[in-house]
Amino acid sequence: APGRRGYSGAGAAEFLHRSIVPTMHYQKSLPRLPVPKLEDTITRYLNAQKPLLNDDQFRKTEELAHAFEKGIGRELHEQLVAQDNQNKHTSYITGPWFDMYLKAREPVVLNFNAFMSFNPDPKSEYNDQLIRATNMTVSAIRFMKTFRAGYLEPEVFHLNPEKSDTEIFKKIIRFVPSSISWFGAYMVNAYPLDMSQYFRLFNSTRLPKLNRDELYTDEKAKHLLVLRNGNFYVFDVIDRDGNMLEPSEIQAHLKYILSDNSPAPAFPLGYLTSENRDTWALLRKNLLDNGNEEALQKVDSAMFCLSLDDFAIKDFVHLSHTMLHGDAANRWYDKSFNLIITKDGTAGINFEHSWGDGVAVLRFQNEVFKDSTKTPAINPQSQPASVDSSRAVQKLDFKLNDALKAGITKAKQKFDATVESLSVNMIQFQEGGKELLKQKKVSPDAVAQLAFQMAFLRQYDQTVATYESCSTAAFKHGRTETIRPASIYTKKCSEAFVKELSKHSTEELHNLIVECSKYHGRLTKEAAMGQGFDRHLFSLRYLALSKGLPLPDFYQDQAYARINHNIISTSTLVSPAVQLGGFGPVVSDGFGVGYQVQDDWIGCNVSSYPARNGKEFLQCIYKSLEDIFNVLKGKKIGS
Repeated sequence: APGRRGYSGAGAAEFLHRSIVPTMHYQKSLPRLPVPKLEDTITRYLNAQKPLLNDDQFRKTEELAHAFEKGIGRELHEQLVAQDNQNKHTSYITGPWFDMYLKAREPVVLNFNAFMSFNPDPKSEYNDQLIRATNMTVSAIRFMKTFRAGYLEPEVFHLNPEKSDTEIFKKIIRFVPSSISWFGAYMVNAYPLDMSQYFRLFNSTRLPKLNRDELYTDEKAKHLLVLRNGNFYVFDVIDRDGNMLEPSEIQAHLKYILSDNSPAPAFPLGYLTSENRDTWALLRKNLLDNGNEEALQKVDSAMFCLSLDDFAIKDFVHLSHTMLHGDAANRWYDKSFNLIITKDGTAGINFEHSWGDGVAVLRFQNEVFKDSTKTPAINPQSQPASVDSSRAVQKLDFKLNDALKAGITKAKQKFDATVESLSVNMIQFQEGGKELLKQKKVSPDAVAQLAFQMAFLRQYDQTVATYESCSTAAFKHGRTETIRPASIYTKKCSEAFVKELSKHSTEELHNLIVECSKYHGRLTKEAAMGQGFDRHLFSLRYLALSKGLPLPDFYQDQAYARINHNIISTSTLVSPAVQLGGFGPVVSDGFGVGYQVQDDWIGCNVSSYPARNGKEFLQCIYKSLEDIFNVLKGKKIGS
């Protein structure tokens, strides 16, 4: 097409950027995820159990742990280390972790899928649904092309960016062979991160199978899947030569879909992806046997799923519900991600969790946000191309028999009931944030986590199993490790604030906060270095079961079950592209806490089911933050 070259300026606009250092330059030489020493793991485990158990319970757990450490645990540990040494291309957690996700039979939505919503475009006229959908789709395709061409800047954590995040360093390091390039970065205090998950961002889907799902990727597919009003549309966004379609053509096709007034299907297929995985696997087999193979193939291999919703966002709570689950008729929860854009141009990502972690999705969102706002492909004056969209866009038709119709109806009933029982609440604490906390020499993350502990104690008078996710992407094929924020220090500090305020001076309370901060900092550092205890114990248990051994007594301890029943599940992120992130509770009597500590405020987004009161929990978090900040400012607090 004659217009093509004009737009792509010799291919420049096909890519986000062209990194001097190839994308996967560091991948080969990344350090391997260490298997911690068994005695360290047992010590860390017992430290985490201490605040959760009374003296008698703790003694019993301690005995079981030491017996495990000397006996069967030692044997399993040695086997794990031997196995790890034979698989140097990967990490010891990779296999067990994929299995954990893919063997889980619960629905992916609310149980595993998380969401992150984009900030609005700073230029308000660009927050129109069609304009934003076009610009974000173009930026997402550019990201994919940049990544596949090896032009995407490698993901690096810079501790000293003045030295390592420079043109000169990049020009030198690109000539250092891949087999040792990591060490070159390490010399200047830069830590390249694992990027092995990125290829699954595109053209990928989790396929339901009996007992264990499968991840499917087809990089040859050139089309986009668009859902609107429960209807499925596909059109090619890459041509035969591998070039991206003109943005004005993508705009035309999306405009065509947005103006299609086909009624919503009576039996919307999307609901099936919200089902129990075995139920969905059987229904999928029925779909395939009923002549829907080609249509499903289009869905599974599509670059990603763009979900266009026909309503505007009312407030942050409505935003959370929309991005976390929305209407299952207009989602395909099995896709690696759904890019969701509502009538008022509010955008977010809902992603399936088995293939990858937040780090990869966040990098994608950061790049897409930056590209679509700084160098948008189209503007409010842009006219869609005069192309025949009715020929280019294919509306998928699914042939449904009575069993499939009944399956969809049942899935809808279950989904609606679950969503009905889910509450989402949020607060913004405006009295300070990262800046003040750093000034007072305490860790911002530690303060947020301490507030959760204090709040739960105030509300329910107990200390419970708490989970904070920490990325181990500094290692080859690292996934995540658990930080255990509930400690003897947070318990002591919380009890002082909640139950014994009159007994302590402001200075004593201040010292208790500092103690919590130091310990939390240590736990965070250990987890990021692969020195937590959760993944190690998980892998030893997985190994025992895979060898057909009876489950060791250690794992049959009620205390082990309880510490893995995470009532407070937390995850944090801060990014210029993201205004809000969240996920569902991981247990029916739990809280799902997404939080961010910004320079001068702290935001919290809490999901819960009827067994817990999320609104009250947030009020208690607010009170805890208020108390902590007052003590740090040297003010006396009232009870």
